[in-house]
Amino acid sequence: MLDVIIIGAGFSGLYQLHSLRDKLNLNCHLFEMGDEIGGTWYWNSYPGARCDTESQAYCYYFDKKIYNKWNWTERYPAQSEIQDYLKFVAKELNLNKNISLSSKVIKMNYIEDLNKWKIVLENGKSIESRFVVTAVGCLSKPNTPKINSIENFKGRILHSAKWPKENIDFKGLKVAVFGTGSSGIQIIPEIAKEAEHLTVFQRTANYSIPANNHKLSLKKLKEHKINFDELKNISINNRHGHPWKHSNIPITQDKLKACIQTLEKSWSTGGLSFRDTFSNINYDDYANSIVSGFIINKIKTIVKNPSAQKNLIDLDYPFGSKRPALDTSYYKTFNQNNVEIINLKSSKFQSVSASGLTINNKYLMLDMIIFATGFDAITGSLLNMDITGANKKKLSSEWHKKPNSYLGLQIPNFPNLFTITGPGSPSVLTNMPRAIEQHVDWITNCISNLIKNKKQKIEALQKSADLWSKKVAEEAKKTMFLKTKNSWYLGTNIKGKPKGFIPYSGGLNKYKIICDEVADNNYEGFLIS
Repeated sequence: MLDVIIIGAGFSGLYQLHSLRDKLNLNCHLFEMGDEIGGTWYWNSYPGARCDTESQAYCYYFDKKIYNKWNWTERYPAQSEIQDYLKFVAKELNLNKNISLSSKVIKMNYIEDLNKWKIVLENGKSIESRFVVTAVGCLSKPNTPKINSIENFKGRILHSAKWPKENIDFKGLKVAVFGTGSSGIQIIPEIAKEAEHLTVFQRTANYSIPANNHKLSLKKLKEHKINFDELKNISINNRHGHPWKHSNIPITQDKLKACIQTLEKSWSTGGLSFRDTFSNINYDDYANSIVSGFIINKIKTIVKNPSAQKNLIDLDYPFGSKRPALDTSYYKTFNQNNVEIINLKSSKFQSVSASGLTINNKYLMLDMIIFATGFDAITGSLLNMDITGANKKKLSSEWHKKPNSYLGLQIPNFPNLFTITGPGSPSVLTNMPRAIEQHVDWITNCISNLIKNKKQKIEALQKSADLWSKKVAEEAKKTMFLKTKNSWYLGTNIKGKPKGFIPYSGGLNKYKIICDEVADNNYEGFLIS
């Protein structure tokens, strides 16, 4: 029997394996359903796929030697480079010997009388361990919308989150893309470069900021390495986990002209730091309306086609209430003659045939349909594993009304099961590697404490989880996040999914203090035996 089973070989799983195996000398094994390590960066290999966090920060900070040994090539790393980086880290830390690839976990059962977990793989093999740590990622279960008679289509159907490994040639093809979230915003300009015709189906318009991506000079790489300690310190002590300091300047009406000039400068710089140009963008209606209007005016300036422009500015929610994207020439793409956009809010979708589809009584011939429709976020990958805890409690039943978790780390009735960046943690609202390192360190210290004190079991109390859920909801009310009806932050992109704001929006810095205080108070809120 193993000490710990870890599920998932992305950023979370690799660091957790290193921490438990090499720091605590535990007998650990990691199971990954992909054919290679990389997590989301293995599956999401679609054209244009890249991170929206700058490379200097989208990496591990736990080992300065590893940081200094790797050289990023771009400001925003592409999918293949991130996967190569994770392979490099695995090799540096000799992790591969404790990783099984092509090993999908389909079932997990807690055996109460033996206080151990049994996992079952897709190939029928079962393995037991004392602890399980899920490192399955927040964005890893693809969301494919239900379209009547889609099975009639004889062309190729692809999903951005399960992209094939061979090269896809779009030349001379008529292609449809469903979705204008982050994945769609990245893939649409790339397809438009090659396709004979591209039809974009938009359910919800999106705010997008220019990435202003570029190659990194040797001087800039050296600068990042020299400033490593400062970057690390800033990142772990702010709310979003990025290496820039919070703005403490609000947008105010009396200084509006100067504020607009500052927004212009931030737009030119590009990147997620645009969201932090002013301190009150995500908290104040007036401030947000200024920024939202600023972006809409930018879209109007960029997009020349009146019909496309009308659809792209159909933004009836505040900037930042949904995940804002970064792009490279997204809006400009709609100036191309081979690209059209159809707004699904005002269009009647009728039928699918072998060679196309009919919408608004118009028949569109197609060679390929691509779903860039995102994920069943944060909870989907956990629910996909058919987890049964103590008292024969099914996770699917426990989360039928809402995902209930204490700190996003543990779930009542599921002893010795830890969830990295689970529901109720800052997760997707932060730079993920910072949130991941905080979680892994906390879990590692917790397991170490149990072993040191000869304790066998830890489980989140229901009362603690309920109080934490209220805290998550209270924090969300202070922000713009609840001022939209449709968002995967709220679970509304999945039919039948419980509705409610899922991540903790109080900030990674505040969250870390709370988690540390819980640990310092003998893991208050947990039952240890």
